[in-house]
Amino acid sequence: MASTAIGVSARQRSPFKMGLQLFTLRAAMRQDVPGTLERIAGMGYEEVETYGFDDAGIRYYGMDAKAFKALLAAHNLTTSSGHYDLNKFVTAPIDDLARYVDRSIEGAHALGQAYITWPWLDEQSRTLEKFKVVAERLNIIGARMKKAGLQLAYHNHDFEFVEQQGQIGYDIITRETDPDLVKLQIDLYWIARASALTPHQWFTKYPGRFVMWHVKDMHKVSRDYTELGNGSIDFTTIWPDTALAGMKHYFVEQGGNFTHDPFRSVADSAAYVRNVLLK
Repeated sequence: MASTAIGVSARQRSPFKMGLQLFTLRAAMRQDVPGTLERIAGMGYEEVETYGFDDAGIRYYGMDAKAFKALLAAHNLTTSSGHYDLNKFVTAPIDDLARYVDRSIEGAHALGQAYITWPWLDEQSRTLEKFKVVAERLNIIGARMKKAGLQLAYHNHDFEFVEQQGQIGYDIITRETDPDLVKLQIDLYWIARASALTPHQWFTKYPGRFVMWHVKDMHKVSRDYTELGNGSIDFTTIWPDTALAGMKHYFVEQGGNFTHDPFRSVADSAAYVRNVLLK
């Protein structure tokens, strides 16, 4: 009952559901999906972002999509976005990409997700020419998803901000994609670590386009990941820009470097969101 009260309290203070990117608890998700989701819900999280997708069987975490959605519902959790392996099709034939996109659309519909997110670029796909190819493909699959009632988003890391011949890949991605077809999932950790522009400057440059945020902190010494509130990123100065950015969903994430253990880190970050950002 206490966990329900936490969720209701957070919801009363914010129009946004408190979300978690499940990659943070990837080891636990491999071992015990029902138990992990139960603990997440008990911390006050209301939605999750998935990662990984079995396109052959339309499965998530070894479960049929409908069964996984039912398990989420049993714990009062929803999922609005998922990271799908679209990055594997940068140089693949368009027909292969289209087939994977159609399977991803089927999975996203089964889960009730609104967004399919392109999560990564392999090292060989980080040249300026390849960024242009990626932008072209984002437009193509964004249009395909739009027809299916879904929205495509692109998630950044640090390599998009490495200068090449006076240009950066993120400018190519943002400039050469259709804003109606391709939205942005901004990773605030990687922006703080690698971008010459602040989140506010990016939001001002492309208002309304940053529909999802990954909220994770940067350790003050090692610059590795850390729990929200333990690091060097002042999220209180970023949070007022939700309207400017067009933010609709945010997901707490911590890829590693846990002070105690992943569950403790996830709980501590949830407390920071409730007690600092949503106050």
